[in-house]
Amino acid sequence: MEIIYKAALALMIILAVTPSIAVTHAQTNDKPCSAPDASQFDFWLGNWKAEWKDSEGKTQHARNSIVKNFNDCVIEENFVTDDYTFMGKSLTVYNLRQKIWQQTWVDNTGTCMDFTGGKDGENMFMQRIVKNNVGKEIIQKMTFTDIKENSFIWNWESSSDNGSTWVLNWQILYKRIK
Repeated sequence: MEIIYKAALALMIILAVTPSIAVTHAQTNDKPCSAPDASQFDFWLGNWKAEWKDSEGKTQHARNSIVKNFNDCVIEENFVTDDYTFMGKSLTVYNLRQKIWQQTWVDNTGTCMDFTGGKDGENMFMQRIVKNNVGKEIIQKMTFTDIKENSFIWNWESSSDNGSTWVLNWQILYKRIK
């Protein structure tokens, strides 16, 4: 009985203190994602038409909608091919403490991938390290390049030699929908 009493008392204290912590945090951090680096991906916001060549050389199309949510702290991507055979979503945030971008991608094939990245000159990138089927480390990288107000190029690349050389696996041309 004494254990239940102590647990109940601890729970009441936690519940009593939590709102004041949340209010204090909100008062001291009204715009937690307003750091200049937290806007590096703002060029990506909006609605986009995506176009690429498949492995047979046929032009493929998709739409990609990018918005900021959660007090402008989370970038949400919604990608869908025009024939609805492939759909995916990513959530991207700027980690102010680590000074890096973090992204999680999920899609209708059951894929879940986590990336980190940042700014590289005029480009933005996200990358991850995975192991291939024989245990060798591969770097997978997406790069946003040739960034203009109404267009950019997205490259999906991989490297099996720790970034010395890269293989372009997929290139998408993005054009803003006006």
